[in-house]
Amino acid sequence: MALVEVRNLSRHFGFGPGRVEAVRNVSFAFEAGGIMGFIGPNGAGKSTTMRILATLDLPSDGDCVVAGMSTVDEADRVRRLIGFMPDHFEPFPDASVAEYVDFFARAYGLNGATRATAVRGVMEFCQLDGIAHKPATSLSKGMKQRLSLARCLVHDPQVLILDEPSAGLDPRARIEFRDLLRVLARQGKGILISSHILAELEELCTAVAIIERGQLVAAGSVAEVRGAALAAREAAPADTSLPSTIEIALAAEHERFRAILSERPGVSDVQVSGRFATLAATGGDAEHAVLLRAIVEAGLPVSRFTVRGRNLEDAFLSLTKGQVQ
Repeated sequence: MALVEVRNLSRHFGFGPGRVEAVRNVSFAFEAGGIMGFIGPNGAGKSTTMRILATLDLPSDGDCVVAGMSTVDEADRVRRLIGFMPDHFEPFPDASVAEYVDFFARAYGLNGATRATAVRGVMEFCQLDGIAHKPATSLSKGMKQRLSLARCLVHDPQVLILDEPSAGLDPRARIEFRDLLRVLARQGKGILISSHILAELEELCTAVAIIERGQLVAAGSVAEVRGAALAAREAAPADTSLPSTIEIALAAEHERFRAILSERPGVSDVQVSGRFATLAATGGDAEHAVLLRAIVEAGLPVSRFTVRGRNLEDAFLSLTKGQVQ
């Protein structure tokens, strides 16, 4: 059985003509040691779903199950298994970094040497031990996110629910945060993470779920979702003429690089810089294979030929319509 299951989850707000169906019959699951990306436009229902899973809201219908326990019927037991990181938080005024983490350790019932060990351990893991006595409100965005993660981890939960944890982080902070999540997954924790940075999720996640207007559009491994997007494209003939972006790298510069690319039918927007080029090319895999063969037969030493349009970002664009509630 999966560590976490979202079962036919629905949540509506209000009644009558003004009723808003924030989440409608959403189901997905993820395992211990897995990282599931939760993707959708603003207002799609991601945060509502995550709050229900974190026992902070009640569903109108359906349920969430964590380690075999219902978040509705056994909320108190489930809370001890979950670490929830909201999309925005502010540390308590006048609390140091260590005091802030210690407050949550006490809130989870940790005492004495056990609490001290837990606080020290998560501070070291999140690399906060060097600023333990610094005011928590004075931290940078990246360090505040580390502090929020430490708060989530202090009671050693089995499940982490992270709502936009890398929003506003600089590139180095995002990379370091991803590394922390990989370590946690290797420790056996199940992680649900929402983000608008789809390239980051594609690199990090073992599975993804896409939601739009409160309804699940696709769920599965990254490869399965990309396959669903490709099938959706092939089922819509009007979209097959849209060009894909192709990136080409040569082992060495070639004086006729631009000319050879520009001469090919179906190719446009050729941009060449030294031994690197990007272009737009119509057609599917067969046509792109013909293009690659023609470039090689022309004597260009191709070291990389990448067709964008098969990544998670393009899958998201193919499977959603850009609608909001």
